[in-house]
Amino acid sequence: QWERRIKRQRLNLLIGVSIVSGDGIPKESSPFINSSAASDAEKSQQYDGKNMALFEEEMDTSPMVSSLLSSLANYSNLPTGSKEHEEAENIEEGARPSKKPVKAPQLGTLMGVYLPCIQNIFGVILFLRMTWMVGIGGVFGSFIIVFMCCSTTMLTAISMSAIATNGVVPAGGSYYMISRSLGPEFGGAVGICFYLGTTFAGAMYILGCIEILLIYIIPQAAIFKIEGLEGPEAELALLNNMRVYGTLVLSLMALVVFVGVKYVNKLALLFLACVILSILAVYAGVIKTAIDPPVFPVCLLGNRTLVSKGYDICAKVIEIDNETITTKLWRSFCDSEYLNATCDEYFTNNNITEIQGIPGVTSGILNLFGNYLEKGMILEKRGLSSDVDPDSPTTSSNRYVLADITSFFTLLVGIYFPSVTGIMAGSNRSGDLRDAQKSIPIGTIAAITTTSTVYMSCVVLFGACIEGVVLRDKFGEGVNGNLVIGTLAWPSPWVIVFGSFFSTCGAGLQSLTGAPRLLQAISRDGIIPFLRVFGHGKANGEPTWALLLTACICEIGIIIASLDLVAPILSMFFLMCYMFVNLACALQTLLRTPNWRPRFKFYHWALSFLGMSLCLSLMFICSWYYAIIAMGIATCIYKYIEFCGAEKEWGDGIRGISLSAARFALMRLEEGPPHTKNWRPQILVLVSVDSEQNVEQPRLISLTNQLKAGKGLTIVGTSVQGTFLDNYTEAQRADQSLRKLMETEKVKGFSQVVISSNLRDGTSHLIQVGGLGGLKHNTVMVSWPRNWKQPEYHHQFRNFIEVVRETTVASLALLVPKNISSYPSNGERFTEGHIDVWWIVHDGGMLMLLPFLLRQHKVWRKCKMRIFTVAQMDDNSIQMKKDLITFLYHLRIDAAVEVVEMHDGDISAYTYEKTLVMEQRSQILKQMHLTKNEMEREIQSITDSSRGSIRRKNPSAMRSQHSTEEGASLAEKPEDEVQLIHTKNASTPTSPTSPTSPAGPAGGAATWTDNKGAGKGPTLLSANPEPGRDHFNMKPNQTDLRRMHTAMRLNEVITKKSKEAKLVLLNMPGPPKNRMGNENYMEFLEVLTEGLNRVLLVRGGGREVITIYS
Repeated sequence: QWERRIKRQRLNLLIGVSIVSGDGIPKESSPFINSSAASDAEKSQQYDGKNMALFEEEMDTSPMVSSLLSSLANYSNLPTGSKEHEEAENIEEGARPSKKPVKAPQLGTLMGVYLPCIQNIFGVILFLRMTWMVGIGGVFGSFIIVFMCCSTTMLTAISMSAIATNGVVPAGGSYYMISRSLGPEFGGAVGICFYLGTTFAGAMYILGCIEILLIYIIPQAAIFKIEGLEGPEAELALLNNMRVYGTLVLSLMALVVFVGVKYVNKLALLFLACVILSILAVYAGVIKTAIDPPVFPVCLLGNRTLVSKGYDICAKVIEIDNETITTKLWRSFCDSEYLNATCDEYFTNNNITEIQGIPGVTSGILNLFGNYLEKGMILEKRGLSSDVDPDSPTTSSNRYVLADITSFFTLLVGIYFPSVTGIMAGSNRSGDLRDAQKSIPIGTIAAITTTSTVYMSCVVLFGACIEGVVLRDKFGEGVNGNLVIGTLAWPSPWVIVFGSFFSTCGAGLQSLTGAPRLLQAISRDGIIPFLRVFGHGKANGEPTWALLLTACICEIGIIIASLDLVAPILSMFFLMCYMFVNLACALQTLLRTPNWRPRFKFYHWALSFLGMSLCLSLMFICSWYYAIIAMGIATCIYKYIEFCGAEKEWGDGIRGISLSAARFALMRLEEGPPHTKNWRPQILVLVSVDSEQNVEQPRLISLTNQLKAGKGLTIVGTSVQGTFLDNYTEAQRADQSLRKLMETEKVKGFSQVVISSNLRDGTSHLIQVGGLGGLKHNTVMVSWPRNWKQPEYHHQFRNFIEVVRETTVASLALLVPKNISSYPSNGERFTEGHIDVWWIVHDGGMLMLLPFLLRQHKVWRKCKMRIFTVAQMDDNSIQMKKDLITFLYHLRIDAAVEVVEMHDGDISAYTYEKTLVMEQRSQILKQMHLTKNEMEREIQSITDSSRGSIRRKNPSAMRSQHSTEEGASLAEKPEDEVQLIHTKNASTPTSPTSPTSPAGPAGGAATWTDNKGAGKGPTLLSANPEPGRDHFNMKPNQTDLRRMHTAMRLNEVITKKSKEAKLVLLNMPGPPKNRMGNENYMEFLEVLTEGLNRVLLVRGGGREVITIYS
């Protein structure tokens, strides 16, 4: 039987395996976390017999490794954001027909990275401006330029290789590298710069294409004829031709790109072949010059280069049959063809010389040093003498080859740099590569090495093969209008002309193809809201709207029309892009992010910083004003994304910097408390939430915003009653509610929710643990418990008093706004009014600082500040006022000052009765365990009886009201919990709703007093009321009586002076040490603030917070 049972279990096990995974593949709906898999029954079936029983409970949230690996193997190489974009479009437009399965990328290093980089790097500058740059800057200067630019791109390629090999690179290239490394703000700014650079590169290639067409291939096609024009007119005609033909070519190219990119990609190899053949032709020509130099004569008059179309024979006169005949050149400089004609003075004094334009590599010429020219200067050969009169003006200048622009070293850098861009071509194709992490570093670095070698060798070979005046002849005017580099090429100059023409056409098409896709990728990421429209395109995903915008921006470059002016513009944008690639690599390396594990190991943060420094230096070397404009554009985009863009969390390096900087700053803050000059309220706002986890006092957050003006630390905290396991969801909802309210009120800070078994402990925990390290709150704000007298709210005022006690012990400042619902919202504005400060005891300057901070906010900006203080009877109030004005002057605070004098006043009958009722009510509630309704009836009966007693004792009390004289000040008693109580000799203010009566003798005999001198009605006080006439047969506590008297007299004065004030700030008395007096303390505060609309009770934190020193 035992063997039979084992066999049956084995059979069941085998059946379970065959049901679940007959093909060996787990049947999970989704391998990722939080996948909603099948039902419990299906799960139990699914994992039965798979040795996974221990993990069955977690299978709904944690996938099996086998299924996770299968999903990673089927990774989609879509750019981040485009998948979501396509899904959203599918939802909007309905289900589309099923697309064809995408083929796996098959491109290797050679076809996928190396050749595209070669094609993009070699371009128009090599063919049209390289020889001119060598002639102007010399071999030495040009070599420095080439070396500097090639070093920059090599260092950038090393940094890019590290980033590209740090994980799977999505399609999208440099934009994705930067944005995922430096965050959406930097990514968006640099992405736009890279887009603009690529777009202007398209304009530059088109201008180069037109220049080759109109100057070297078919000059007669010019619409604006240049023949016969001189100086600015000829230059304007050339630029207008460039604009017209450039616009036509741009339209044609945009149409080709719109019709289909596949045609562009098919032609790419043809264009690349043209480039390679042209370069090979140049090297072949250099070799040929060593054997048999080509015949390219250049005609010089003195040492000045002559335009070749201005002569037929390089001579003044020729002899035919012993007859001297003048040449075309003679007729150009003289007024007639006869030998006795009047000729140009320089022409008469100097001889005609014909030199070889390309003497060859073995000739020994070395154009080592530069020869920078001003615009309009004549190209002169160094080493040849000429007879020129310095006083005579230059005539017939159109017969000479002239410099078309003023040249200098930094201009050459700006013009040359675009010829080394294009290193991102491989990374931009990362989605098509078989192994991007292997191909991108090898292909890119190999391409840069190849192109740098070609450029550096070309600089040396051009300087060694070609005559200096020919090199400086930008448009080949002295060599029959030939392209200068073409004169060197073998077998024919036309190889270079047509090769460069097709290569520039191809590069222009590539730019118009790549730029719209880059803009589409940025748009689909959603980080720049106003660009979202450019994320849409044709049904096949072609970026139609982005292409339209690209063509419009490209047209701006066409309108500029000068290759030499457009080149520095795109240099700026590319340099900025490369600078941030280097910055991204350096930051990731220095921060040592755990995810930073590049496969490419030959990088270092110092190399990245060197590359970044070179990029920044080259930007300002090329053109400081273009650099400032480019950086301004990037900064504007950065700030726009920061304020208006979508919030993205890409695990970027900037967040890592923020964490490191925050840690460093927190460690610095730990070194000691802030200086008084740096003190500002770091507020912990204690709010309560209802059953729906919504904040009950939203105006507390508004007041915080007005007090902080967005500066300093703000923590909004609340407590949820329960246990962490049971109430975590409610805490999350409360946290979301706090965050939403803070966002609405524009309060920059943090929310914190604590779960505790009771609200009292939760509030205490918040006060204790709020903040981190040195960044902790120094001020607590809590709302006044509004319905504290009602029995069901007794726990609120007890919690409130405990908060007051805890802040006192922790030396924290406390702010208690009363009637918080009447405080203004952030949208309101006070056009007039006062903020009144009642400075009764010194609290470290909190009462002075808070109104100043409030008045920085637009709600309170128009309010004026008034400061009241109380003088004792033996004080000199005039001197006090002068001292206070001086003190405020040193504090740099503008406020009106008033010193309130209160004469020695006696305790009124109303005060006596109110104190008695207060004590009896609290006593009876402690002794009797009554129901809610019984408590309310008892309180009402006590109140009614006290009113009757007051009427019987003092019938005139309820009819007349007496003001107090401005009297004595109140002293703070440090050893008695900083309470506002009076010593035996100190006088106290009275309530505005009660008559003023002096205190009788201690024995209790009735006395008559005159409150304010003659003419005032006397009042009678029975200090010891008769037992039979009072509801309770007992005397009030003398300490409570004095405190109540203080509260009522102060309230009377404050109400009289500050009834119309927009806000009243006054010192908050400390809580009693004995918890038996909690209800009495609340009553004192209630009396103190009675009749005032907005009151902010303030307790200092035991330190100075304001100083007169700078």
